[in-house]
Amino acid sequence: MTNRRKFPSKADVIERTPDPSVRTMLRHLEQAGIETSLDRFDAQKPHCGFGLNGTCCKNCHMGPCRITPKSPRGVCGADAHLIVARNLLRWTAAGAAAHGARGREVMLALKGAADGSLDLPLLGPEKVIATAKAFGIFDETKSVRELAGEIAMILLDDLCRTLPGPHQTLAALAPPERLAVWKELDILPVGAYHEVFEALHRTTTGTDGDWENVTRQMLRCGLAFAWSSVVGSSIAMDCLYGLPKRSRIDTNLGAISEDTVNIAVHGHSPVLVAAIVKASRRDELIAEAQSAGAATIRLYGICCSGHSALAKFGEVTPLTNAVGAELALATGALDLWVADVQDVFPGIMDVAACFHTRVVTTSDSARLPGAEHIAFDHHHSNLDQADALAERIVRRGIESFGGRQSGKVFIPPARMEAEVGFSVENILATFGGAEVLLEHLQSGRIRGVVNLVGCNNPKVVFEEAVVKVADELIAHDILPLTNGCAAYALLKLGFCLPEALAAAGAGLNAALGPHGLPPVWHMGECLDNARASAFFRTLANAAGEPLKRLPLAFSSPEWSNEKGLGAAMGFRLLGLNSYHCIAPPLDGSDQVARFFYEDTQELLGAVMVIDPDPTALAQRIVADFDARRAALGWQAPAASTTLRLSKRQPDRQATHNHHHHDETEDHHHD
Repeated sequence: MTNRRKFPSKADVIERTPDPSVRTMLRHLEQAGIETSLDRFDAQKPHCGFGLNGTCCKNCHMGPCRITPKSPRGVCGADAHLIVARNLLRWTAAGAAAHGARGREVMLALKGAADGSLDLPLLGPEKVIATAKAFGIFDETKSVRELAGEIAMILLDDLCRTLPGPHQTLAALAPPERLAVWKELDILPVGAYHEVFEALHRTTTGTDGDWENVTRQMLRCGLAFAWSSVVGSSIAMDCLYGLPKRSRIDTNLGAISEDTVNIAVHGHSPVLVAAIVKASRRDELIAEAQSAGAATIRLYGICCSGHSALAKFGEVTPLTNAVGAELALATGALDLWVADVQDVFPGIMDVAACFHTRVVTTSDSARLPGAEHIAFDHHHSNLDQADALAERIVRRGIESFGGRQSGKVFIPPARMEAEVGFSVENILATFGGAEVLLEHLQSGRIRGVVNLVGCNNPKVVFEEAVVKVADELIAHDILPLTNGCAAYALLKLGFCLPEALAAAGAGLNAALGPHGLPPVWHMGECLDNARASAFFRTLANAAGEPLKRLPLAFSSPEWSNEKGLGAAMGFRLLGLNSYHCIAPPLDGSDQVARFFYEDTQELLGAVMVIDPDPTALAQRIVADFDARRAALGWQAPAASTTLRLSKRQPDRQATHNHHHHDETEDHHHD
């Protein structure tokens, strides 16, 4: 059984969160008597020790079973090692299904755009051609649409292959050195659907009783997650909607305007969001908004929909991540909330009702009680109606504009500019090729590169860990790439501006300053882990070295869900360490814990590193990078700066008195 753990309370968040608008909105909601996810987290304490350890099994109805000294095995005979491994495998399978399900929608849209069944332009012809060449199907006699159609079918086949065969995306794009490792370990996936299907099969009653065999299936699911659910989905999006475009934008809650029809898009699926962006620009709908008394129509991004639409189309103001959604709703200034899939908490409905914000759901996979449903159906048979659905949705926002309650609009002043839209392609164009970037790495001007991402988790102070890790990395000349929920903290606090180089080391200033680049590069939504891994592969190719030898890493300090587990595993499978402030639920098995913390070093060339102190975690990254650099014979970097960007933020507001909650007692399920 785990020792008592102490997790922060909402009062701790109000005191320590780095974004002043978060403090302001939490107090505002508290005064209004409206609960948030942080209140609900406090109400859950003390958390179940068996759940935290991973030693609770609910896979059949002979239980639930939990492992104690008195009962070291479940009813079926499963011990702690098997139970922990099975639970983690189911999480990994769920993550592959999550990204894969929404990826399938855009793959179907790409196929429809290619065969003419959907009236969609292909906005990424250069991506179509590059992908066709990588897949070995390029033919100058074929049109871009023909190539896009073939790409869509390859991606769909890799996603849902039933007859065993080679995974084409993985075979075409993965490093040969890694392919050899995965083949030797016998973890090459058949397809994402198959590996998820197999994962659920193995973990059902009385099937796979060998925890090591279960972890092997976990690695297969991790590869399926990385190369179908993530890379495959990313390819489809770039082919259909084009590559990211660099721009400077405003962010945080202070960027909300009061005199416009305000529509928030929340979730992950880009197909209908793209149509909503197009509809919001139509002259007749803008005229209707003006007739209703608004200046125009504005779109705001919550979670990954904000990142994705912003990078592709612009004119979408990113506000906050999934945990911060209730705070954005509490401004009372959003007329319509459009929710599709994933990281849309049911609790938003209570806050929306308090501020008369209409909520529309747009996917059969994700409904919310009390929300209006204007959506693609279960069979995606109405993808061709995206424009009509989007028009209905935007009109709902216009209709709601006059419904704001007088005196209830409360917009905190916090606002920040940020530079967004980095891709491998525009980075290489800026520097003049991968060789220039490699020279910056070898010389030590750039000590290393970290993909700094992940969702948020109330087990640590909201956004504090991400910010502290970024602080330390840039001070030590390490370049963070960022996407998804973690990116919001860095966007809001100025890390994504060239001016932030003032708190970076001399090396980053020398490498990035001449190009006017910020010390943190925003790459988009959580699916854009694919962009980061492609950037890493580009550097490895230029260096002529396997990824596992280079000063590259993955870090999700505040991760919280199944997709986060898959993302970290995807990078470890490449041979890159993953670094976190929160441990997965595996402490109940010393053998499974040893597998992730130590044994994968020999198998994969990478391990999982946990340290609850974000500053110490970042310093571990620095030390590990220096060891890799020394092994390569690369030049030692300069000493770090003593400046930290978060310390340069405006003084924090006064906080209320508060007390701490004990987190974990040695409880079982009562």
